[in-house]
Amino acid sequence: MPTHELMVSVCCITYNHEKYIAQALDGFLMQETNFKFEILVGEDKSSDNTKAIIESYCARYPDLIKLISHNPNIGAIRNQTDVVRRAKGKYIAMCDGDDFWTDASKLQKQVDFLEAHDDYVICCHHSEVIDDFDKLVYVKDLPVSLEFDYKDVLLGKREETRICSLMMRNIKQVTGVAEQSWYFETYGTDTLLKLYALANTGKKIYVLPEVMACYRHHTERDMEYDRSEDPKIKNDKRF
Repeated sequence: MPTHELMVSVCCITYNHEKYIAQALDGFLMQETNFKFEILVGEDKSSDNTKAIIESYCARYPDLIKLISHNPNIGAIRNQTDVVRRAKGKYIAMCDGDDFWTDASKLQKQVDFLEAHDDYVICCHHSEVIDDFDKLVYVKDLPVSLEFDYKDVLLGKREETRICSLMMRNIKQVTGVAEQSWYFETYGTDTLLKLYALANTGKKIYVLPEVMACYRHHTERDMEYDRSEDPKIKNDKRF
């Protein structure tokens, strides 16, 4: 259950992200806020040094970062729902372990918006898309504010709502998707999460007109991992 003295729970899932996870954690740690937040990292039995890197951060920030380690591997969807279930903040900010935030005021700006606008259940923002080598693939030249309702998202209109930009209200009408058995059998879970939240609340998604994160679009698959369990492969991301 949310503890409102804790305003935000940053929920990160990771698997074999040793090249990227430190950058993700640094993006969380650089946030400048006038409220308390926690960082929850779901590590899904990586075969590389991802877990060791997270543990080193936990040792330095024991009151801020919590490692949730799975053994055996449970897959990306269950990893995500498990981390979200543990969130105590009034709001949940999502970011995968191979993406990262670029603006130190990101959390503050999103909280300020949601606190002032009760008719929105999710707040996102623009993001850069980069490849495995940090080369820019896409960024909107002139970021503008956007908003989407249930019908919009159902019709595929969800520009600039990538998971690394998403902050949502930590309420049962949103997080209850984890109690739906069909959710674990589907593709495009990021979109289904948005649809579930919009349908259950009757509220909308708002996109702030600022670039505040980097989404990593992988061009090569890790042959040691079944990427069919990875939301980044399962979801058809539109740039």
